[in-house]
Amino acid sequence: MNVPLFDITRQYNSFKEEMLNAIDQVIASGQVILGPEVRKLETDIAYYVGVKEGIGVANGSDALYIALDAMGIKEGDYVITTPYSFFATVSCITRLGAIPIFADIDPVTYNIDLNQVELIMNNHPQKDKIKAIIPVHLFGQTVDLEKLEGLRTQYGIQILEDCAQSIGSCWIKSDGSIIKSASVGDAATFSFYPTKNLGGYGDGGMIVTSNPEIAKKTRIIAKHGSTKKYIHEMVGINSRLDELQAAILNVKFKRLQDYIEKRKVIAHQYAQLFKEYNLEEYIQYPEPKNDNTHVYHQYVVRIKKGNRDNLRQHLTEQGIGTSIYYPKPLHLQPCFEHLGYQEGDLPIAEKACYETLALPIFPELEEKEIEYIVKNVKQELVF
Repeated sequence: MNVPLFDITRQYNSFKEEMLNAIDQVIASGQVILGPEVRKLETDIAYYVGVKEGIGVANGSDALYIALDAMGIKEGDYVITTPYSFFATVSCITRLGAIPIFADIDPVTYNIDLNQVELIMNNHPQKDKIKAIIPVHLFGQTVDLEKLEGLRTQYGIQILEDCAQSIGSCWIKSDGSIIKSASVGDAATFSFYPTKNLGGYGDGGMIVTSNPEIAKKTRIIAKHGSTKKYIHEMVGINSRLDELQAAILNVKFKRLQDYIEKRKVIAHQYAQLFKEYNLEEYIQYPEPKNDNTHVYHQYVVRIKKGNRDNLRQHLTEQGIGTSIYYPKPLHLQPCFEHLGYQEGDLPIAEKACYETLALPIFPELEEKEIEYIVKNVKQELVF
């Protein structure tokens, strides 16, 4: 049996006619740049997460860079973030001439440890120059949004939420109210890369915010720093969400909640099978405090007993797709050597890089495929 890590074609076949019709309407209209499909998606996603404005851009990496620039981060500023994320989370900082400070992660959720963030805020020798925090809601689970709000209130710090993997995820506050990821930060960003829970058939991204000044500046930066054609108020970049991608995403956005629910079912099936096959001493798998909050963009397990790389090789040989998120933490990347971090400085993130493995998860994954995966995990780890 062959089980891919992700399969975009199964999903496409379920709404092929509607998708092709949406694409045809865009092309037939002749308005293929910044048209009504982009505006609809911007409005719908902003409303969905509970903020005032959405600004479509070319990709998730641009979204981070533009948002951070619009928030006023400049050369010499410091920004706290996680070492356990995709490269764009940190490159957006350094591209602006700012300096990243890495805080270690929580060993269960793999999100940035906000207690470590607070220690940095209080004790870093350059704490007066710390201007922002970029938390990443990793693998589909948010950081503690209530505590994040508290840090902003206490320290007057700006927050840019990296929601590339977390659209639809939420946090239940101590008073029982529910808030979604992307609704707490001064700004937040999404990626619509094809593998995301809401993914297009190419690149795409979005910035959302309730701050009118950040929204205004974001639109200017993304349009070559211009508000009037051929008049440039600042040096910006060219970053637009394509009208065709927006049309595709509008078709899929109507199904997003259904996709999320299916991912939750798959995660439950994995967890149940790990228990049935007596793998709990070998595997640490996602167990959120409240299952309604996690959207399972990735299903990442930690190998507690056994060899992660041997397991991956075995699964590959059995036709099962896997991936490692992430094999080398950001603080140890060659391009960031000048920051002075050494191996051992952030041990929890480093350990996660050596021990974790992403198993297949997408809404169309079948129960028999999940059982085949778990059987093969047991075959390698136990026997």
